[in-house]
Amino acid sequence: MRELLPLTPEQFERARLRLMNPKPGSRIAAARDYGVDLTLLMEGLRKTPEQRADDAESVRETLSATLGIARKQSK
Repeated sequence: MRELLPLTPEQFERARLRLMNPKPGSRIAAARDYGVDLTLLMEGLRKTPEQRADDAESVRETLSATLGIARKQSK
């Protein structure tokens, strides 16, 4: 299995430039035009893969707890 590493500064800058200046007609431009906040993607790219996984786990735990509360209230 391949180890996931954080982006190098050069890789991050390349990604940042693509996100902030998408080519017309690209999927990135379509996402931006649809209303996707591309700055949030850049914030995620600043994190290590482990930090992003931790964030996703935190969201999963919060959602699970919220669903549990909603189920109890609906009974």
